[in-house]
Amino acid sequence: MANDPTVFVIDDDDAVRDSLLILLESAGFRVEAYASPAAFLDGDAPARPGCLLTDVRMPGMSGLELQETLAQRGNPMPVIVMTGHADVPLAVRAMKAGAVDFIEKPFDEETLIGGVRTALARAGAMAAASPPAAPPAAPPAAACPPEVLARLSSLTPRERDVLRGMVDGKSNKVIAFDLSISPRTVEIHRARVMEKMQADSLPQLVRMSLSAGFAGGP
Repeated sequence: MANDPTVFVIDDDDAVRDSLLILLESAGFRVEAYASPAAFLDGDAPARPGCLLTDVRMPGMSGLELQETLAQRGNPMPVIVMTGHADVPLAVRAMKAGAVDFIEKPFDEETLIGGVRTALARAGAMAAASPPAAPPAAPPAAACPPEVLARLSSLTPRERDVLRGMVDGKSNKVIAFDLSISPRTVEIHRARVMEKMQADSLPQLVRMSLSAGFAGGP
């Protein structure tokens, strides 16, 4: 049915688009795929209920620019951005602007499906809200779990410096230059940060850090 929540997939890579379509449909989602942000915006898809799963770097309009365009139009559709490792800074920027999540390629299927379920749940909560007030530039973040705050407080000052660089998506070499330490030392601190924060991946670490109000640079 036209009013059923839909996962709108946007990626200029035909193979990626097709694989996502198969994966998400096999998981029981209603899915529509588009080769570009322009193709998505030109139809009625943005006015329909659902969430957006978009590549962050594409020719013409990027996934981040698409997210910004929707926000400017007052469209609160939840957004998940997909990224290669080199584009992590863009993905972090998207999360700071209100994206629900970012997922690194190659995808972990369970992580991807879990992220889509979270985004559709947020879309459902927005649709149920009455009256539909004009959305803020970024959706309000969920309350930070106390255990995440406790993990943050367990970090040393240097580990927090490294975490700040990680949240900014910086490489170990760039963090090392910024802090005037060796890349090997950064690797050690990075491993300790991941362990203390109990994070299995960089996206998970970023989610926890942003929920706690811990951000890197502007």
